[in-house]
Amino acid sequence: MYLFTSERLGFRNWQDRDMKPFAAMNADPKVLEFFPSLLSEDQSNASVHRFKDHFSEQGFTFFAVDTLNDQAFIGFIGLYRISFESFFTPGIEIGWRLAKGVWGKGYATEGALTCLAFAFERLGERQIYSFTALQNKRSERVMQKIGMERIGEFDHPKVPAESGLRKHVLYKIEKTAS
Repeated sequence: MYLFTSERLGFRNWQDRDMKPFAAMNADPKVLEFFPSLLSEDQSNASVHRFKDHFSEQGFTFFAVDTLNDQAFIGFIGLYRISFESFFTPGIEIGWRLAKGVWGKGYATEGALTCLAFAFERLGERQIYSFTALQNKRSERVMQKIGMERIGEFDHPKVPAESGLRKHVLYKIEKTAS
């Protein structure tokens, strides 16, 4: 069922049963606090379809994540080809979005470390990026915990300037020689 696991999490491709809980997450103002707007159910479902297509084309995606103890879907953690042009693209980003009820348990850090290992060891990637709105200190803290280095800021071209969330912090990690 899982493509790979960490101590407490299972990483897999998306299934139709994930759409309802994912749409509920994307309608939660706390979960999408640092996004320009909440997502409708149709927008959320379109995201799932994009993630599934990305997996089919690339062999990785923002993976659906379950807790192993109960197989409960908690959100996504994974890797995605950056879909816009900037001074650091082309590249692959690592990202996460978890249901509010599981915050503070270390899942984002644990899952991101597992996905970095997957990127470096199984995909052969040399560097991975992560970015978030400047205001999103929780996600920035995860980037720091997984060993990423802050390399700058940029205006995210897909975020409307009037949202106040366009300015993003940029982090990078490179595979260490082994």
